[in-house]
Amino acid sequence: MGTKRTAEFRQEAVRIALTNGLTRKQVATDFGIGFSTLSKWIQQDRKNSEKPTAQTELERENAGLR
Repeated sequence: MGTKRTAEFRQEAVRIALTNGLTRKQVATDFGIGFSTLSKWIQQDRKNSEKPTAQTELERENAGLR
């Protein structure tokens, strides 16, 4: 059975995967997780309508800088 990751760890991996410009495969390798695990976390993040996605946060930050 795999290691249980904290919510903060998952959020950071998803944030970097969506905003850094690296491939998801590279992000997964850098974080020491499987590609399918990272993909699952990204899908879960996008389905979570209660909180803004990392992309939405980035768009808001960019708008504030303009």
